[in-house]
Amino acid sequence: MAMSDPVFRSKLGPSIEVFISQKRASGYPYISSARVLWYLDAFIVDKFPDSDTLTKEICDTWIAECSCLHQNTLLRRVTPVRQYAKYLVGTGAMAYVIPGKIPSRQIHYDAHIFTERELTAFFVAVDQCPRSPFSPVRCYVIPVFFRFLYTCGLRSSEARCLKVDDVDLNTGKVFIRKSKGWEARIIYVSDDLLDLLCRYSTIIDKVLSGREAFFPNQEGHYYSKSTIDVWFHEFWDPLPEAAATKGNKPRVHDFRHSYCVYRLNQWVRENKELNALYPYLSEFVGHSNFADTDYYLTLAEPFYPEFQKRMSPVNVGILPEVPHEN
Repeated sequence: MAMSDPVFRSKLGPSIEVFISQKRASGYPYISSARVLWYLDAFIVDKFPDSDTLTKEICDTWIAECSCLHQNTLLRRVTPVRQYAKYLVGTGAMAYVIPGKIPSRQIHYDAHIFTERELTAFFVAVDQCPRSPFSPVRCYVIPVFFRFLYTCGLRSSEARCLKVDDVDLNTGKVFIRKSKGWEARIIYVSDDLLDLLCRYSTIIDKVLSGREAFFPNQEGHYYSKSTIDVWFHEFWDPLPEAAATKGNKPRVHDFRHSYCVYRLNQWVRENKELNALYPYLSEFVGHSNFADTDYYLTLAEPFYPEFQKRMSPVNVGILPEVPHEN
């Protein structure tokens, strides 16, 4: 267990710690899921202090306690508990495994592709981030963090978990270690962004010398996902552009979606060879297969006919037409 991990106090605590350690030893970051299991541990201490078994009653009460949450959040609260129960059963211990159908399927969100006007308005807003007496670096971190997120198409966790040593301010090389599926990769930032990162890092070093996190909080530690979400809505929600959006409300992850769509659109405008560049985009954003990147082709509506035309040779090569036999 990492030093920053909370203490587990229930009678199931020792086995939870071993389970988390095994997950991480297998190559999974298991950070948010470990936090859920810490919530479960505190819940057991409060509601079932004498229980040394993960029972159906505990699981049912846990689900009932979380039932007021959004369905997707409920799913994130149930999945680690189910995984932990399967681990217990695998060791020969008694445990109730929450059925896979509980909760029901995750709700799918349609991506919001930020318009140029929306992006401009948002970045103007974050550039006006006020100083905080509680966090002296917040006003410097927020504008750079969101620019870094958007211009590199990163996941929020990939940016907020960056270490100082992961960013080479001489070459612009960035090592992304905490990626989805725990697959590390290397990206290079543009010269403009590199210049911004250098100026930003110089300022932060004067306030928090010797920090580990590239985007540190007031204590030099990493920000949580919920903090990043709060930041986004703090600056996005008051904008006139936010009030004018329709459908699903934009999220932090939509900066990544927007990056991919804008990049594809730019290549079409510049008459680039999509067949050659497409794999690089997939690798750059950390997709394990092209099918994940294909999703963005459906979002680039103004250029979809052109995409379809220009990608057809590679599609035929991968999936050749099979003659029909009577």
